[in-house]
Amino acid sequence: MGFIPIFLTMGGACLLFFLTVRTTMQRKLNLQRELTSKLGLNHPELEIILGEIADPDMITEKWKKLHSDKKIPKKSSETLRSLKINRLQYNQLIKKAPYNWVAKISGYSPI
Repeated sequence: MGFIPIFLTMGGACLLFFLTVRTTMQRKLNLQRELTSKLGLNHPELEIILGEIADPDMITEKWKKLHSDKKIPKKSSETLRSLKINRLQYNQLIKKAPYNWVAKISGYSPI
């Protein structure tokens, strides 16, 4: 009878950890979609599909193909930098030991 509170406490702690990590991953994916949509709205010529996750390197290549004579605007450059940083942080989070278990159970994959 004395082990039941211990098991309940451990189960609750594991559940809270799972929910916290899952929320963090979902928030990073939503930020990635939001930043991609922001770029798509600011530059419709890049043909970025709103609400989907796009590779920042591919966006840069498209920009260079379409506007070989112009540089990327400063705001767009900052948004691309934020996309790259967010992608790096998300992928590093998924690679770490306890977090990759949550990612595997929840079905998250690297960007």
